[in-house]
Amino acid sequence: MRQEGQRPGVDVGAIRRALAAAAAAGCFAVGAGADAAPDEPSKSAPLALELCQKLEQAKLQYIAARDPNDPSRYVAAMHFPGLQLMVVSARYSAPSLLTEKIIQRKYQDAYLDLNSASERATRVIYEDLKANGLARTKVKDQPPDAYEANGKRVVFDFDWRKQKITQDDYFKALSAADAEYARILGLLLEEAKRS
Repeated sequence: MRQEGQRPGVDVGAIRRALAAAAAAGCFAVGAGADAAPDEPSKSAPLALELCQKLEQAKLQYIAARDPNDPSRYVAAMHFPGLQLMVVSARYSAPSLLTEKIIQRKYQDAYLDLNSASERATRVIYEDLKANGLARTKVKDQPPDAYEANGKRVVFDFDWRKQKITQDDYFKALSAADAEYARILGLLLEEAKRS
């Protein structure tokens, strides 16, 4: 039953469960940076810009890499120059198959497999609109970035009230997502430099 003042389609419990599940699954590097102030600069912004530049130079739309923190976890990205960077991180049940695709530089196949055939409970998707990292402050006329974990999507639109979470919880989630996104982008950047 919807409480008075709650907007239709916003499942507060689902958002909180998605944030908790992502943190529990190790999708967010929660540490000193997790309590950062809202005006802290984006950790992912410089890495997103550098990755996009490398992909454009190499004429690549896709890139993928193994996550050294977990031998069964991979990261991959699809890049639309100047428009969007879609990044996925997940465990894959047949790691040797995905590793082989990365070695052969079949990055598109790796991205598609990771995005569709990975272990859903471990899958985290970042939607970086404008391909410029997760925005840590609201920018006029910029579409909001988002991520999805455990099948639940969270939009970083700076309207925490709409998502029925506190301002503090919103910025903690954004800070944790930004830190983990920066780590993933670093892995993809290393792979792009080898291509």
